[in-house]
Amino acid sequence: MASIIETAIRSTVTKGIGVVAEFNRKRMDVATDHPFLTGIHEPMREELTLEDLPVTGTIPAALDGRYLRIGPNPIDPDPAGHHWFTGDGMVHGIAVKDGKALWYRNRWIRSKKAAAAMGVPAAPGPRHGVSDNVNTNVLGIAGRTFALVEAGSYPVELSDTLEEQTFNPFDDTLAGSFTAHPHLDPLTGEQHAIAYDATSPEVVRHVVISPEGKVIREEPIAVKHGPSIHDCAITARYALVLDLPVTFSMKALIGGHTFPYRWNPEHQARIGLLPRNASGDETIWVDVDPCYIFHVANAFDTADGKVILDAVVYDTMFADSAVGPDATSRGLERWTIDPATKTVERRTIDSTPQEFPRPDERRFGQPYRYAWTMGLPNKDQAFIGETFILKHDLETGAREVHEFGEGRYPGEFVFVPASPDATEGEGWLIGLVVDLPNETTDLVIIDAQAFADAPVASIRIPHRVPPGFHGNWVAAA
Repeated sequence: MASIIETAIRSTVTKGIGVVAEFNRKRMDVATDHPFLTGIHEPMREELTLEDLPVTGTIPAALDGRYLRIGPNPIDPDPAGHHWFTGDGMVHGIAVKDGKALWYRNRWIRSKKAAAAMGVPAAPGPRHGVSDNVNTNVLGIAGRTFALVEAGSYPVELSDTLEEQTFNPFDDTLAGSFTAHPHLDPLTGEQHAIAYDATSPEVVRHVVISPEGKVIREEPIAVKHGPSIHDCAITARYALVLDLPVTFSMKALIGGHTFPYRWNPEHQARIGLLPRNASGDETIWVDVDPCYIFHVANAFDTADGKVILDAVVYDTMFADSAVGPDATSRGLERWTIDPATKTVERRTIDSTPQEFPRPDERRFGQPYRYAWTMGLPNKDQAFIGETFILKHDLETGAREVHEFGEGRYPGEFVFVPASPDATEGEGWLIGLVVDLPNETTDLVIIDAQAFADAPVASIRIPHRVPPGFHGNWVAAA
């Protein structure tokens, strides 16, 4: 832990850098058609509460809960230095019960900056880090709902209606930053995360949350250059650390860019296999060719001691653009990692550009059969997705496509099992689809076992919900 003197010095230096960055940001050439502030990404301007939403088809009676999605929605858009990843967080929710769509709500996360712009009190609770903006994921943890971000801020606990918000480091059990992507081990009930902090470039942490929602482990792991580690994975034996060549850039920060991470060819790409209860210095590091991974589908151990990792892979990321992702996905790959020989075999499962891989979460960290992904355009600067999502059968190699039609752009879809004991893949895929020509949005429900067929139900939201990051189904208690 940093001493009081070290903390004071770091705070002073950080404030000084912030002043220089703000000065340089104001001197930037500003494009009036910033790709993440216009078109499909144009921010919403108000908070809404809509009830009794129209439904096409039949909502499955077993669905009782809320679909929640979060993403950046700048409250006072300024193109200077703006990056898609740094916009003010806005959470969207649709409540479903007894075959009805009860309500839709969208609410800004009440960071100090956003609340001041709205003229309302900021959300209460302790802060951590330079920024308290939370905009990347929202999910249920230990029977409560949390909005999450990586690299700095504490999580924000949300009430069921999204009206109450509190910055909450898991009831004061979290000391450092958190992540946008914790993963539940369904066999133990623990949540596992790899967390990094923009102000501590030489260390990341393996964080474990108990089934009761308390942090029980924050194990430091030594790294270099301040890597941006967006996701992680677990197996029965290991927590996987994706230490890849997108790292903190002081040049970008001082230059006024709000997202100061860039492709760093000097940073050795590697995967860390940390035995789940071991110290950070026992991590087994396996070098890989330069690449980047935002999201994993799953990982698991093999009988012969190896580790399988399925993920969407890029050759580079943030090498050219300062406003958003700037590389084409290589598709979904399977990596076979051998901790004994410290080698990796890579195999392409599907080379179609795609993102947001999701499994049946009940199989996370275990051998599994199905993964679902969102299609991406076969080009750089993928500001919007393609008009389809994919289903991968990893046992047979088969692939199915669900096409939404021209002008209709899906986001991430999440799998919801039909019941707690349903077989793998028996349930529904749920996600938002923007109808760009009509400036509307639908929450679409697809039968996962009739994936290519028409949706079983569609809930109409009478406005465009800008593309965001991550969404999840949170079942009623």
